[in-house]
Amino acid sequence: MPVFDFNSSNDKKEPVEITYTTFRSDEPEASAEKPILLLDNQVRQWKHHSSGIFTNPCKSTTFEFDEEDGTVSANILKIDSRFVSLLRWMGENHIHVRLSGENRPEGYAVYKIREIAFGGATKLSAEDGFLQFMIERLFASNAPAEEQEDDEQEEEGDDMKLTSIQSITDFMTCAGRTLPDNIRLWARRNLAVAKSHEVSPEERRHAQRALSMMMNIQWKNNYFESIDPVEARRILDEELYGMERVKQRIIETIIQINRTHTLPAYGLLLIGPAGTGKSQIAYAVARILKLPWTTLDMSSINDPEQLTGSSRIYANAKPGIIMDAFSQAGESNLVFIINELDKAANGKGNGNPADVLLTLLDNLGFTDNYMECMIPTVGVYPIATANDKDMISAPLMSRFAVIDIPDYTREEKKIIFSKFALPKVLKRMSIRPEECIVTEDGLDAIVDNFAGPSGIRDLEQAAEHIAANALYQIEVDHVSSVTFDAQMVLRMLG
Repeated sequence: MPVFDFNSSNDKKEPVEITYTTFRSDEPEASAEKPILLLDNQVRQWKHHSSGIFTNPCKSTTFEFDEEDGTVSANILKIDSRFVSLLRWMGENHIHVRLSGENRPEGYAVYKIREIAFGGATKLSAEDGFLQFMIERLFASNAPAEEQEDDEQEEEGDDMKLTSIQSITDFMTCAGRTLPDNIRLWARRNLAVAKSHEVSPEERRHAQRALSMMMNIQWKNNYFESIDPVEARRILDEELYGMERVKQRIIETIIQINRTHTLPAYGLLLIGPAGTGKSQIAYAVARILKLPWTTLDMSSINDPEQLTGSSRIYANAKPGIIMDAFSQAGESNLVFIINELDKAANGKGNGNPADVLLTLLDNLGFTDNYMECMIPTVGVYPIATANDKDMISAPLMSRFAVIDIPDYTREEKKIIFSKFALPKVLKRMSIRPEECIVTEDGLDAIVDNFAGPSGIRDLEQAAEHIAANALYQIEVDHVSSVTFDAQMVLRMLG
């Protein structure tokens, strides 16, 4: 069925015969076996590197090759659905490109597209910024849920370009339906505000700022690739000593993700004394999931607006901490590490920050007052830490799988110091193990000196102190090795 597209020569809509079909792909890169698109090569076999432009003439969608005998057209046969809007944009703007491809029985398989500079020279990737950025973003995107060509054509014919935010406009055009529907429609409305002369400069500035934040986030779906449980266990053993019950619970979560390819309905709530490694567990999980992470320190938040942002009606309006976290992570799938969840109810009269967290944890979407748009949260995995379970409200507790983390025993602290804390510090200071030796009675003295405090932070500080003292003696006193016995430890740690 004919559809309508721009004809750049006369700015009128002309019927265009679409010669291609689309295929869905979530591949992170292209190859000859898994190309971006296929071109017809029945009449002529195309060179490995071929130059030309994409076109949308009145008869068919094609690529015009610059050949020695002149310009030769080839119909586009298939396109990765993520790249349809980008190819259309390149055609409308007459972007000269160089294709890298391979002739195969099904067609000329294109797996790389590079812009060509004026005069025919191939640009460096650092220079042809937008096109290369756009291609990388599309490869990182998920295939559109469905193709709705007619809707896309109507949107692109909406004349919503503004020179001062041209890159945002081009990005929206090229991203097409790889953006979530609600964000794509929100972006169109904000683009209209940003270019309007009927609103105040302040409103235009807010709209442009919001667009810039939203378009720089990679919006992903909630599909998760399988995770190797053996590698997950290796990471946990590398980061944490003991804690077998905690490790077992995390591995169970990994197995669940591998079966469903989605995140569990509940996050993790780690409850235990200060210094027992709760934050370290959270960082290890983010590493296993291969997700960026961000932290929310609830002890420093006393106003819900810090989380939700402020309305654009105020001149100094700004997004909230949660939206900033998405923006800094650069993608919608991330681990939210919520420190000191037991402090979340300490509002100062303007509402309860804990109520805001409930909307984030429900995975139904989060709305920032400044952005004025529902942010998808299906790819958010929350890991909270707390010292006092009794200070957490029942609604918040119900959003987590709770793991109690007990303090370490005396023997565990000895192993952690000798096998983990001290070796890590020695490696960082470039001190060989034989240059800094702690005797058995010296180790007992260290652990006994910190018998009262919970956790292992004091042990880590003791390791820093001992290693620094050894390095001082080696460099200043020119000794070859330093041995710390109980007497020397007690004199140092006093």
